Amino acid sequence: MSEAGTRTRRGIVARTLGWLVFLAFGILAALLLALVLFRFVPVPSTLMLGRWLTLQPVERQWVPLTQISPALIRAVIAAEDQRFCSHAGVDWVELNTVMEDEDGPSRGASTLTMQTAKNVFLWPGRSYVRKALEIPLAMAIDFAWPKPRIIEVYLNVAEWGDGLFGAEAAAQRYFRKPAARLNASEAARLAGALPNPIARDPARPSRGLQSAAGRVQRRVGQLGPLGDCAVPVG
Repeated sequence: MSEAGTRTRRGIVARTLGWLVFLAFGILAALLLALVLFRFVPVPSTLMLGRWLTLQPVERQWVPLTQISPALIRAVIAAEDQRFCSHAGVDWVELNTVMEDEDGPSRGASTLTMQTAKNVFLWPGRSYVRKALEIPLAMAIDFAWPKPRIIEVYLNVAEWGDGLFGAEAAAQRYFRKPAARLNASEAARLAGALPNPIARDPARPSRGLQSAAGRVQRRVGQLGPLGDCAVPVG
């Protein structure tokens, strides 16, 4: 190859690398801006955005954490992430156990912070790539947001049915009451439905959901003050 051709190729490579670096910094800047902005404003999930873009209905009413029953806050922590109040976004003990599983990563290793990262910034499904992205995102979220805000966002974007998102919409759909008035039994059924929200109906719980709700209530009793870091005071 001629010297001129070599210089041209090097120029193309340099410009490509420059654009990739620019793109990487742009993504990082957008992420940092979103982390700051999403600490204060209502947040959509990527599933909600996908439904809006494809003209599918979305049922969600954002409510502050003070308008969500403490029973539901504790039930979700007990069901999904019992060490939520003590870890920094990632439960390394659970994650190491699951990553060693030959079946691959599962929901069992996802903390509430990791699930919030997935719901707000990533895509559904099971893969090592998404799990690898969840980890730094969860740590960034835990650094940027207080625990109550993480729970507030999670409870407002969690899927509780086809096109049904958030605690308020779920409480109204299944129990005909606002999320603030959910009792311990109703909260346990909602928390028990989270692993399979499309198939599980908290208003007419199957035997499997009743069993899951019972386990949630027992875990709430075992949590004690460890589940109170996200419960509004007063």
